[in-house]
Amino acid sequence: MKITSVESFRVPVPAVDPPFRWRDGLAGSAPAGDGGVLRIGTDAGVEGVAFFSRPGAAVLLDDLVERVFRPELLGQDPLQREWVWHRVWELDRIHELPLPALGLIDVALWDLAGRLQDLPTWRVLGGFRTEIPAYASTTTFGSVEEYFDVADQCLALGYRGVKLHAWGDARRDAELILALRGHLGPEVPLMYDGSAGFDLPDAIHVGNALSQAGYLWYEEPMREFSVGAYRRLAGLVDVPLLVAETSDGAHMNSADFIASGAATFGVRASTTLRGGITGAMRTAHLADAHRVRAEVHGSDIPNQHLCMAISNTTYYESLVTSNPVRRERAVDERGLVHAPTGPGIALPAGLDYPAALDPYIEQAA
Repeated sequence: MKITSVESFRVPVPAVDPPFRWRDGLAGSAPAGDGGVLRIGTDAGVEGVAFFSRPGAAVLLDDLVERVFRPELLGQDPLQREWVWHRVWELDRIHELPLPALGLIDVALWDLAGRLQDLPTWRVLGGFRTEIPAYASTTTFGSVEEYFDVADQCLALGYRGVKLHAWGDARRDAELILALRGHLGPEVPLMYDGSAGFDLPDAIHVGNALSQAGYLWYEEPMREFSVGAYRRLAGLVDVPLLVAETSDGAHMNSADFIASGAATFGVRASTTLRGGITGAMRTAHLADAHRVRAEVHGSDIPNQHLCMAISNTTYYESLVTSNPVRRERAVDERGLVHAPTGPGIALPAGLDYPAALDPYIEQAA
């Protein structure tokens, strides 16, 4: 089998309604714009797709397909995913591919593999579970009282835990951390994500509050440039650290965090930021060898497949962007996400796809 076509398609992506915001200093939800879909075809008639949704994705994907992806992929064997994955990293040395673009080809080839075998991709990966609990991952809300309200709604809707994205003010965030634990009691799993808003002194302050309140993990308090700073933080706070979400290098970089002793809870795995499915699975196996977790990052269909295939992940991350809270479509009333059943990976529903992409759209209600 040989790759015979490499195409990009533009897909209109509506703005989130209502819009949401992240911590101070970060942009909030993106305005309406075009996403991109990569489709790889073969002489056997089987194809694979991957969705690219970052701001400016469509223009970037069109350019990458024309300049880089198509010339490299035409004539290659789509089942030699390992060779292609290494080749993409070689190309990155010259082209400096954006981190979310590094895994696009890989995701499309894993989608193709599932369609070839008429199996969901998580089964092609081996499969570990058929359902997983979801936690509510908040965006940033206006006050402590509103966070109480949002958390209460999330638990009433079935979510199995709550992760805070707060304001990025170490003192104010620490007060919220303690207050939410007091409001919900000791049994509810709580997590906190600093969205890289702090330096080491402020990260220690927040970490002490998280330790006192018994949070499950502490995620990305600082930019993930200095493994040494994370190692020092891990030695100064009791709350376990979940690290290596946005740093470049997939499993290679995650290995440094683990070897330094900084990944005291574990590392992040995702298709978008760890080099596609191949990079995410490498990361998960690396973490498992060191007996730490590989928590899947992000609410989308490829990461649902990862959750079903990775043994050492705990939850599915479900983004909560509004008050009143709307439970994500993939999460049921018991707070569970169930394994996808269609062949391959599928595209997200609800977008205006060209008719040529109809066979790849997720059809679940």
